[in-house]
Amino acid sequence: MLERFGHGGDLRTAQELYGIEADRYLDFSANMNPFGPPPCVAEVLRNYADQIGRYPDPAVRGLRRKLADHHNVDEASVLVGNGAAELIDLAVQLLKPAVTVLTAPCFNEYGDAARKCGSRIRMLQLEPQAQFKLTQEAILSLLKQLREEGTAAGQTLWFLGSPNNPTGQLIEPELVRLLVREGEIVAVDEAFMDFVTDTDCWSLLREAASCTRLIVIRSMTKFYAIPGIRLGYLVAGASLVRAMGELQIPWSVNSLAQLIGEAVLDETDYGDQTIKWLQTERPWFVEQLSALGLLVYEGKVNYVLFQIPDRFGWSSRQLQHALGTRGILIRDASGYEGLNGSYCRSALRFREDHVRLLGELRNLLGKPAE
Repeated sequence: MLERFGHGGDLRTAQELYGIEADRYLDFSANMNPFGPPPCVAEVLRNYADQIGRYPDPAVRGLRRKLADHHNVDEASVLVGNGAAELIDLAVQLLKPAVTVLTAPCFNEYGDAARKCGSRIRMLQLEPQAQFKLTQEAILSLLKQLREEGTAAGQTLWFLGSPNNPTGQLIEPELVRLLVREGEIVAVDEAFMDFVTDTDCWSLLREAASCTRLIVIRSMTKFYAIPGIRLGYLVAGASLVRAMGELQIPWSVNSLAQLIGEAVLDETDYGDQTIKWLQTERPWFVEQLSALGLLVYEGKVNYVLFQIPDRFGWSSRQLQHALGTRGILIRDASGYEGLNGSYCRSALRFREDHVRLLGELRNLLGKPAE
């Protein structure tokens, strides 16, 4: 199983499974910016040797200040962590919800964190017929059930992805505001929000800075293609941030990550280049996948969820394996709760990469499953 550790981008496991050297794979299984790290990252690395003998700033003051300025929020409302994964854990550790509401499908680490804290999981199934969009009707129905079961407001944590992984769907901000008005606590994972062109229409980050029942989590590794440097941050009311900071292990964010985080925030040309590429490449790639007979779901980000119709006779795992032996990695999405063995996820890359993937898909889907 390629996703034995629950993630894409596991080149070491791919090498063990398919016998191809790790650096020879064309990787569509991890949703990274294909442009690679911004130029400033190499410069930071060249100059870092002189600083490696010093402790990092335990309060991450430089990067927190820069993030606060970048988003126009109070610095006291920003917490930086060792990737979004640490921040997901910290939020659940602090809140200790009796119940955690998750959508199906969603990023598996929300449920992992909740289970570690003994929280009971309630799944809210997203429907493929509705393009996996979260609806007000579904929210109100589940709220009613929770109240009838005796779960009071404030005992439940709603962990929502916007854009959601693996569907790529955004959540209408008013639905989150509805939950907050109902007294619910909501954590919104906006790890891929930087890829969204009209971010201000969708992000709840600034609202979270002054709210005691809303947490917004961001990743810096996806957009800036720096997954080897674990770096993420969250924005919430100052009291929540202070309490989570007290749970965080000392020196959680190393000095190299802090320096790279500060540097990439100045890379405006890099960001503009990424958005311009995405606006062109995503619709073209979706059109080409659809032309092969695959069912592609809506989304605005740098990955697509698609379904293999039954008539092809291929499962997602079979297709992943066949592509893997050919040096191409995609994500078998059947590991996400709520998705069956017909769903795959593919990151977006450059045109020549897509042409290669599409060619292999065309050849494979025209034959019996391997």
